[in-house]
Amino acid sequence: MILIRRAALSVIVLFAVTGYVGCSRMEASKVPNSDLGKKPKPAVVVGNPVVMPIVEWDDFVGRLEPVETVHVRSRVSGFLASTHFEEGKMVERGAVIAVVDQRPFLAEVSRSRANLSEAEAKLEQAKALVAQAEADSRRAAIQLDLTKKQLDRNRQLYEREASALQDYEISEAEHAKAEAEVIAAKSRIDSTLSAVVASKASINVERANLEVAELNLAYTEIRAPIDGRISQRYVTEGNLVSGGSNDSTLLTTIVSLNPIHCYFDADERTFLKYSQLSLSGKRPDNREVRNPVYIALSNQHDGFPHQGYVDFIDNRMDEKTGTIRGRAIFPNDDLSLTPGLFARLRLPGSERYEAILIPDKAIGTDQAEKFVLTLNDEQQVVRKVVTLGPMSHGLRIIRSGVSGSDRVILSGLQRARPGIQVIATTEIITAGQESLPDEILPVTSEQLLSSKRLPAGNVQIPSDSQAVPNPSQPAVIPARTARTKP
Repeated sequence: MILIRRAALSVIVLFAVTGYVGCSRMEASKVPNSDLGKKPKPAVVVGNPVVMPIVEWDDFVGRLEPVETVHVRSRVSGFLASTHFEEGKMVERGAVIAVVDQRPFLAEVSRSRANLSEAEAKLEQAKALVAQAEADSRRAAIQLDLTKKQLDRNRQLYEREASALQDYEISEAEHAKAEAEVIAAKSRIDSTLSAVVASKASINVERANLEVAELNLAYTEIRAPIDGRISQRYVTEGNLVSGGSNDSTLLTTIVSLNPIHCYFDADERTFLKYSQLSLSGKRPDNREVRNPVYIALSNQHDGFPHQGYVDFIDNRMDEKTGTIRGRAIFPNDDLSLTPGLFARLRLPGSERYEAILIPDKAIGTDQAEKFVLTLNDEQQVVRKVVTLGPMSHGLRIIRSGVSGSDRVILSGLQRARPGIQVIATTEIITAGQESLPDEILPVTSEQLLSSKRLPAGNVQIPSDSQAVPNPSQPAVIPARTARTKP
């Protein structure tokens, strides 16, 4: 009985399933064949690229360096008597920062002054001898004149036989003696004049010795050559320091802070790009025009707040690294820029031009190619290969591949395929704020920094301006003359 009941239940279930399938087929036969298997069109968001004038700014890594660096050393040897600076503080140009024991140098100055006084006294003595010799010469000349008259008189008397021969010979001898006295007097004058010249030369020597002694005494006061921040004491008071040579004792160092330099290196490709821009007149040459430069420190992420300009480009590429050294100068009034810090540097890398920009999310990658998907007039997806540039205003610069009138797919890229039709929603692409300007404004002559280099504060320039060349004036290069063949 149980088996019969189970068999009857199976037959009932089979008839029920067969009836459901037959009804489903009848309902399906009523639907038109054109709507079977058709998928809905995917939805995408499109937008037109932003077209705006910009300047591309190249990125470099730079290091801040002082404009002036001085290793403070003594110019004379002796015991360090005292120091007069606070470590790590600012010092002024010409301020005394250390003193070497002055007693030996004061004694040398006193000795040189005594020698000078002795030489001056010898000069006065030589002048007195000259006066005496000149008086003796005049006396000898008078005596010579008297003896000549007596000789003439005795000669006349002797010729008339009015006097003896002995008187004539005595007169002749006295005249010869007077002539010898005149010659001797002239010799004494020449000798005393030579003594005067020697005394004057000795005075010049002693004066030079005194100047050297006074100069060495002045060198015992070690002064700051520049304005800047001083380092620590490398030598404390009481130590013996050597001076006047390359191996002199290093006392401390001073670095200038305002303005400050930032050095950076550009590779060969970048250098050639800049050269081509300059030759084509699209961007001024960094050697001829002070192009603006911006830097930011490692903790400054909201732009590039420090503005300066390029003031030096090296004259050759480094053959070891394949780079060329550049330098920019920046004002540092608040002393926030410290030598040795790394900085992110931005330099204008193009002329001002109309750029095409799109969001990075609209760019796809296919192995080595970059592409974007656009829509044509029939709402069909078109794949276009593009060449990318750097980021600007929060968007990607497109160098080639699309134009400002193209409709670029911004979202829904996973559902869009080339050739299919889509349903598009338009979105306006907006450019963000850029911390750097969209034009190149070279620095004017009034904005130049450190236009004149000052002499060192520990060196006294002679009063004669021709004795030392002016460091602020460039050397004059004579014009090249045409060479003629011999």
